[in-house]
Amino acid sequence: MKKPSKRDRRKKTSTPVFRLVTWTVAIAAVALVLFAIAQSGGVAFDENDIGVVSFSGLTSGEKRTALQAANRARCTCGCGMSLAQCVATDMTCPVRDRNIESVRTMVREADKS
Repeated sequence: MKKPSKRDRRKKTSTPVFRLVTWTVAIAAVALVLFAIAQSGGVAFDENDIGVVSFSGLTSGEKRTALQAANRARCTCGCGMSLAQCVATDMTCPVRDRNIESVRTMVREADKS
């Protein structure tokens, strides 16, 4: 009996079932990445990064709302950072205390909704 060539073996792995399994795995991987992104809430700096502000009294939805607002709002010193980024990373910002109060206000407003 003749030994199958590499080309013959390759043809066997490209059967419709193999292609279906490959596409299914690829789609599942993409879906997993999209799910992870959706679960992160679209926030670059989360409650752990913004340690000087307590998010403890909020539900997960309220917390996400407050974090999204803090990550969207901009620092007023002209640095171009978000409030969340400034509070989390820049201890020298001249308006950091004001930014911390702004984030605390966002937390209070999210708690009321």
